[in-house]
This record gives sequence, C-alpha cells and structure tokens, in this order.
Amino acid sequence: MSETPTYRKIIHIDMDAFYASVEQMDNPSLRGKPVAVGGSENRGVVSAASYEARKFGVRSAISGVLAKKYCPHIIFVRPRFDRYKEISSKIHKIFHDYTDLVEPLSLDEAYLDVTQNKKGNPSASLIAQEIRQRILNEVGLTASAGISVNKFVAKIASDYNKPNGQKTVNPDEVESFLEDLPIRKFYGVGKVTTEKMYQLGIFTGTDLKARSLDFLEKHFGKSGVFYYHVVRGIHNSEVKPSRTTKSVAAEHTFDVNLSSEIFMLEQLERIATSLEKRLKRHTISGKTVTLKIKYSDFTQQTRSKTLPYFISDKSLIMETVEELLYQEKMKDSVRLLGISLSNLNTEEKKAVVVQLKFTF
Repeated sequence: MSETPTYRKIIHIDMDAFYASVEQMDNPSLRGKPVAVGGSENRGVVSAASYEARKFGVRSAISGVLAKKYCPHIIFVRPRFDRYKEISSKIHKIFHDYTDLVEPLSLDEAYLDVTQNKKGNPSASLIAQEIRQRILNEVGLTASAGISVNKFVAKIASDYNKPNGQKTVNPDEVESFLEDLPIRKFYGVGKVTTEKMYQLGIFTGTDLKARSLDFLEKHFGKSGVFYYHVVRGIHNSEVKPSRTTKSVAAEHTFDVNLSSEIFMLEQLERIATSLEKRLKRHTISGKTVTLKIKYSDFTQQTRSKTLPYFISDKSLIMETVEELLYQEKMKDSVRLLGISLSNLNTEEKKAVVVQLKFTF
C-alpha cells in the first residue's frame, strides 16, 4: 500500500500597492485617485503606483516624466519609509501570531510556512484568509495571498487574484497550473529571458516542460536546471526566518544635476550621515565602501574600495568616499549619488529548522 504523499503548506502574502495604499489611507483626499510615490513630473523614478495609476500604465521603476505622460493628472507623493516600516512591523506581528517561520522579502511581502502553526488550523487557505482579514481590520490595508506546496508556486499564485484576493493551488493541481501558465508569469523569468524563451518556441509551462534538461542547461546554464525542476512543481527551498543583511546603503536623487565635486561632497556628507545612523541602529559595520554615481544621461557607475578593517563611522566612510570620488574625472553632471557598505560583520547563523510535512 503506497504512502499518502506529504507536502508543506506555504503562504505568500503580498500587500496591494503598499506604499501608495499607505499614502491613500493616511490622506483621504488621495483615495480613488492616481498616485505615484516617488518621482516628479520633471525627474526621479516612481517607487510605487496606486491601482488607479496603473490603469494608465504607470508602474514602479519608470521615470516621473513618463508617468506624467501616461497619466497627466497623476499625483506625485514623496515617500515616507519610516511610516512604511511602521506599518510593515504591525503586519509582521500578525504573521507571527500564526507561525515563527516567516521569511520577509521586503516591507510588503513575506513567505509563511504554516505546515505546523500556532492556531492548530489544518487549512492553509483559511489561515491566509484570516490573516488578510486581520490586516484589513487592524491596519486598514488589503493584501493578496498565494497558497501552495512550495514558495515558487505560492509566489505566482499571490498575483493571480490581485488586489484583495487569494488563490490556492492544491498539490494535485500544481503541474497543470504551471503547464497552463504563460512563461512571462514564471517567477524568476525576467524580460530578457522571456524574449529568449520566445525565440526558442517556449511560450507556456507546457512548452518549457517539453524541453529536456540538456536543452535547458545548454541555453540557460544553471538557471536551466531551475526551470526544468520548477515547471514540474519541484522547489525545495525552505522558508528561512532570518535573512542576513549583505549591505547597507543610502542614496539621493537631486532636483538639480550636480556638476561640481565640491557640491557632490556636501551631498555625500548628508548621505553618509544617514548611512551612519542606520549602521549604528543595527550595530553593523563593514569593510567595503561603494560610491554609486548616476549621470544625467542615466548611465550608472560604481566605485569600490575594501579596507583591512571594519568601519561604521561617518568620518571613516567619507574618507574613503572622497578618495573614490576623485579616483577619476566625472564624465557628465550627476543626478544621483549613493553610498553603500558591504562585506559586513554580520555572520550568517545557520539555524537548523526541522519542518515536519503533513498532508495538505
């Protein structure tokens, strides 16, 4: 007699247009209107767009100029990251009422492993529904969820019924769900890879599944192995509660382009002050200082130096930044400057997590 297969129960929670939704919640005059967080009609990049703005084609990462062109009546709002962190903290406290196996991906999304959970609820779908309702009642925002046997499928499913919806892909539905999925919807398949797959005649999960492992390795290298397995519903990555910080950064986009190194140093001092505060708050130091420069033509350059010792003080950071700034001549006026510290003193602590698996 064959054993009943065992599966993990994974939920992916994704807040709906998080930054823009927080702004609309805090400012009722913005509700129902197209809002872009970040950017402006003259410059800058959009960090997030409300659903009202998305109808016009406004998306995160496009320029404010383009956003204004797509939607002439768009309202630009300056981002308030401290507020977003505050709200995110409240949401994560709700997650931890159900499980300690919570892996944050960003302020607005996380994976939860509820195979075993604090409520003793055998239904991952009902848990997701309850969490979404609590976020709405206690925070005032809507969230969407994907529920399935692994992180890959749950991530894709959470986008299925957005906004304010959820989708469960049961164990016996995983392969057919992935077979029917357009290849551009596969998590981890970006624009460039999608175009390459189209050229190879791969448009859906079914097309991908029909390709051999050798074929996918030949055309996509190590990623080919990943594609081969995930389209078959095989993705064994566990939900990891602790994500190690690999770098800490601060940057600023200027209203007027800078053309003098003297003015740049003044701004870098301010950026370094902000970076130092973050480092001190989390007792982090690092050895590698990187200066990020974005020019007026949007080309980007990074210059790095690794020191033989850990630093976190603004004075030591600026000493290295100044050296990097004068390392070579600027090729154009500058619209953005940033400083990051990596090669940190945060050693990764590998916790052994035993995840018991039960019938879904």
